[in-house]
Amino acid sequence: MGLLHTICSLSVCTCLVAQTGAIVVGGGHLRSTATAGAHTVTLTRQRTALSFAQRAGMRMRRRTGSKAGCKTVHASEYFGKVSVGTPPQEFTVVFDTGSGNLLLPSQQCKDQACTSHKRFNAGASSTAVDVGFADSPDKPVVKGGDRDVVTITFGTGEISGVFVKDNICVGSICTHGNFVAATEESDEPFSLVPFDGIFGLGLQQMSEGPHFNILDCMIRDKVLKANMFAVFFGATDEEPSEITFGEYRKAKMATDLFWVPVSSPGYWQVEMEDITIANTRMSLCKGQCQVAVDTGTSLMAGPTDIVNDLIDKLAVANNCSNYDKLPDLGFVVGKHILNLKPEDYVDKSEDGCSVALMTLDIPPPKGPLFIFGDPFLRKYYTVYDREALRIGFALAAHPGGPEVKGSAAARHSKQTLLVDLSPAEAAA
Repeated sequence: MGLLHTICSLSVCTCLVAQTGAIVVGGGHLRSTATAGAHTVTLTRQRTALSFAQRAGMRMRRRTGSKAGCKTVHASEYFGKVSVGTPPQEFTVVFDTGSGNLLLPSQQCKDQACTSHKRFNAGASSTAVDVGFADSPDKPVVKGGDRDVVTITFGTGEISGVFVKDNICVGSICTHGNFVAATEESDEPFSLVPFDGIFGLGLQQMSEGPHFNILDCMIRDKVLKANMFAVFFGATDEEPSEITFGEYRKAKMATDLFWVPVSSPGYWQVEMEDITIANTRMSLCKGQCQVAVDTGTSLMAGPTDIVNDLIDKLAVANNCSNYDKLPDLGFVVGKHILNLKPEDYVDKSEDGCSVALMTLDIPPPKGPLFIFGDPFLRKYYTVYDREALRIGFALAAHPGGPEVKGSAAARHSKQTLLVDLSPAEAAA
């Protein structure tokens, strides 16, 4: 879901409008637990013929003579549960490193996109406080006073809402912070999604203000054992997916982590040195590539010129006739090649085969930018270290898969998927 927000949030597509007649809702003291811990949320995976990111306007291209043939990519969406308020109201959300705010439908929203989902009832929460302005996150709105309405654009749709402060819990990890309670939601695409809201996990630069970044609120309240979270996406519908707050889980890793510093805070974004085919550098980046790891996007994307070059070089046959002979597609990050197999980067269906890379052109200073979405995240376990401002990558351990530790075949598979370039470069 992040990339649909990405499309506009990279160019800051938000606006604030003054509104009068606001009323303070609720009262009492907001609480947070003083015990630092960790918690894992199980994520539900739902397959869709058209991902939320595609509905927001990215383009997918088949390899044709004109490179203009478009097709639908089969994608997945992952979502889990959080609770807000006192007593707690439960919501399903996408945990999205591509956006920076918690967004939930409010009881005041009468649009179909809201009424078809669970809505936050501020009047039913004893700890809910209406907040007037993002730069005064602890100041309640006085009766009849002004308050801001924020509008956030998601590609083809948008959400408008007001600011609320309340208790927010992810399992046993609880904090208090500010979020956007939607008062209007466009039908497209929000009436079509299976989840209620978006739990933004981007860095503070992407949030409406410091108190709107829920991860930073957890860190402020010292409720995390370690100031990080980690994401594991199952390789199949049957394999459980999860997000863990406060630690990472070695049981989900088939290799050791290697760490790469965040290059441009806002997105969880790192430098990418090059792209490889069959471990051979293609010299497509020329020192300019960046990549954002986006847990809320169902697909992968990159600049049009580079994606088109890759489509030509990979030469995936539309009729899938060369599918079994296709090479690994790799990305050079942090002195490692992060390889994907054809089943990861090719969309294969009864319609034929095509490279499952969307075209998305992000202008400087954030771009040109690649997006690593679900296909990448099913292959690699990722850890987001807020304190050290870095991302950890490891090959994900899938039960029964070739990545499972132990055998010689498994070791070979890991070496071909995740290639450490450091020894070779040191020897050179």
